[in-house]
Parts: sequence; structure tokens; C-alpha cells
Amino acid sequence: MSVIAWVALGGIVVIGLLGFLGRRKPDLDLAEWTVGGHKFGVATTWLLQAGEVFTTFTFLGTAGLVVSGGAASFYSMPYVPLGYLALYFLAPRIWRMARARGHLTQADFLEDAYSSRAVGILVALAGVVFLLPYLQLQITGLGLIVQVVTGNHSMGAWSMVIAFVLVVAFVLWAGLRGVATTAYFKDVLMIVMLFVICISVPIHYTGGFTSAFEVIREKMPEMLSVRGTSEYGIPWYLSNMAISAIGVAFATMPHNWPPIMSARNSTVLRRNYLWLPFYNTLIVMPLVVGYVALVVLGSGADPDSALLDLASGVLPDWLMGVAAVAGIATAMVPSASLLIAISTLVSRNLARARSEKAQFTVTQVTVVVATGLALFLSIAMPDLLANLLLLTFSGLDQLAPAIAAALLFRRQVGASSILAGALVGMAIVIGYTFWWTLPWAISEGIIGLAANVVVVVIVEIVRRSMSGRPAAEWPVAEGSMAGSGR
Repeated sequence: MSVIAWVALGGIVVIGLLGFLGRRKPDLDLAEWTVGGHKFGVATTWLLQAGEVFTTFTFLGTAGLVVSGGAASFYSMPYVPLGYLALYFLAPRIWRMARARGHLTQADFLEDAYSSRAVGILVALAGVVFLLPYLQLQITGLGLIVQVVTGNHSMGAWSMVIAFVLVVAFVLWAGLRGVATTAYFKDVLMIVMLFVICISVPIHYTGGFTSAFEVIREKMPEMLSVRGTSEYGIPWYLSNMAISAIGVAFATMPHNWPPIMSARNSTVLRRNYLWLPFYNTLIVMPLVVGYVALVVLGSGADPDSALLDLASGVLPDWLMGVAAVAGIATAMVPSASLLIAISTLVSRNLARARSEKAQFTVTQVTVVVATGLALFLSIAMPDLLANLLLLTFSGLDQLAPAIAAALLFRRQVGASSILAGALVGMAIVIGYTFWWTLPWAISEGIIGLAANVVVVVIVEIVRRSMSGRPAAEWPVAEGSMAGSGR
């Protein structure tokens, strides 16, 4: 094998070992396994939450989006800080409710908020269905990274198998603590390699950042601005930024809830949300490399491998192997978080095992089954879930009205209103993804969310007029949700 292949495989093993070191004995308590016993401090919760900013999309998609859409790709910079601004106020409320009521999942929270098992089942089902293709993306992305840097297709397949056997093993052993340990390694290595690539690639190919942008300005000026209403135009930019910001602000992705619930108090969360927006600015580095790719490779280049293709022409083999390890870590660590979220939704909200021991058993079995399914599809049918991936963010954002109403209103909106709105919103997103044609180049999630809110309002008006009374109050005293204490 080549030097790059040996370094990449060594990195996979190191990540797996770090996951095991997250805990010296296996977790047998579901709360400890899922949310670390609500004991994590600022540094650990920071890395768990920041990890969602940099996944395989950073190495395979961000630079590639510049190649495809030019300046429209910069929608990925403002939406995370906007979402964190809202979470500064909302996340502590989520944390207090979780501690007071023993919640471990997003579905636990919403089922309790609306006193409705149907809401819990819908939220859990949506989480499992929409997160599975996201898990497959991480697995496929890892294989593609190894394949690109080694030039060996079979090496990419074997690396997926080895990496995710290790991910399953350390997730079963250490749970969220294993994810936290690997997150330290992942973020440090990723930041270092992004700086190396972002500095060396422009200097090597174009003589620096300035030269690259001068060439773009002269030959492809349209790639420096967001214009018109066509694909990657202003409607696309604004709608995708809005739907993404809403998703972050209301934590619509189920795997983002354990990092919030794992904090030892609400002050930890607020400290994090003051500084996490600055961390997101680092995403400008692969965006800049994307413009260099436009100059060197042209607009016809393969978007997914643009960053690594350029890096391979600059870095020595051993350092290219380290870059591959950084990319591999951005797949393995988020995948571990996804597995924890999916398996806990199944055991607590779908299978509904009665005893804690039974819940833990179902959770562990689900980790193995979900990984096996996603791994098989990644190797045998890598394009099967390609369209479903479009549903991950737009589909789960249909839970935003339910979360917003539960957190912001003194009295709940009725469960029937929430169910009707979410079902209509998800149906519209699915319809536009597979069958219908969008009226403009915008996110189908925005259309679904608008219809979702309208349906919630209409059904709620009808429900209240028929019942003659408002919805029930929160099952927890209002002060526990609205206060500013820990």
C-alpha cells in the first residue's frame, strides 16, 4: 500500500481507540450513554455542538459548491451564527425541561410538551427516516475521501467497513463520552489541515488569494455575485440560508439535542453560544479553495473532489495522508452522534421498551442495524438515497413550529394542530423533491414550512372554537422554563 493509504488507515484506528478511551468501562445507564449524565462542561459541549459545523461536507461539498454555484455558496456562512443567536435563549429552556422531566431525545421533549404519544411517534419516525440518509452520506463521503487520495476504489470500500466497525464498537462501549473524546482530535486536526490547504493551494497554483480572485473577476465575474432568479440565484441563496438558520435556531435535527442536554447547567450553553459563531467563520477557508479550483480545474471539475484534487498536487504523500485522516474524522465523529440519536429515538419513542434495561438493549441493537444498513447501501447502492438526502434538512425543519410553540408560548398549541401542520409540511417537501417542479429555484423546505404554519394556525383556530378553551399548560411549572437560573 502507499504511504497515504497507511496513514489513512492508521488515522482510522487512532480515532477508534480515542473513542474507546472516552470511557474505561461500558455504559450500562441509558442517560449516561446518551447525554453523558448531564455532566459536560464548556469545552466538551463546545466541541460536541461545533462538530456539526464541520462534517464531510466541509471537505467534499463546501469547495465543490463554489465550483457549482459561485458566490451563492456563501449562504453557508451566516445561517449558523443567526441560529446560535436564537439558541442562546432557547437552548437553556430545552436543557431545563430535559433535566426536570427526564428527557433524552427530541421526541421525548415534544411528546411531553403536547401530552401526545402521536406527536412523539411522528417526531421519532421523522428523525429516523431523515437521519439515515445523512448517516449514509457520512459513510459514502469517507469512502470517497480515501478513494480520491489513494486513487484506489477498493481501498475506499474497505476503509468504510473498517471505520464504521470501529465507530459501532466505541459508540456501544462509551456512548456520547466516546464521541466527545474523538471530537477533540477531529476539530484540532481539521483546523490545522484546513489552514495548511488554504494557504498552500492558492500560493502553489495562482500565487496567492489575490491572483485567484483577479482571474475570476476577469474570466468568470458572474461567480463573484449572487444574481438573478435561476439556479444558485438570489431566491436560492435567501431561501436556503433561511431554512438552514431556522433548523439551527430551533434544533430541528434530533442529533443536536444530546449535546444540549449533556451540559451540566444552562450557563455552559450560553457561554458556548457567545463564541460558537466565531468558529463558523473558519468555513471561509474551503470556500476560498473553491475559487482556486475554478481557476485551475474550471467549472466542469468534479465538485465533490475539488479540494482534495488540488491538495494532492501540493502536499507530500504523508501530509496528504494526514489531510485524509482529518476528512475521515469529519465522517466518523458526526456519524457516532447520528447513531446515538437514531438508536435512542427507536428504543424510547418507537419500540417503547418499558424497562431501562430493555431500552438499552434495543438502543444497542439499533446502532448495529442502522450502521449495517447504511454501510450496505453506501457500498452496494450509493445513489439509492441521493434524493432522500434532500429531505434531511427540509423535512426535519417541519418540526420547527412544534418546537417554537412549545418553547415560546405560555400555553401549548394543540397536538392535533401540530400533527396536521407537520404532516402537510413534510408531504409538500416530499412532493417537490420527487415529483413536482418548484415555481422558482428555492428551497422546498421554505414552501413546506409556510404551508405548515398556515395549517397549524387554521386547525388551532378551529379546535379552540369547537372546544371553547385554550390548550393545556406545560406539565412543568412556567418558571422552570422561563426563568434565567441554572
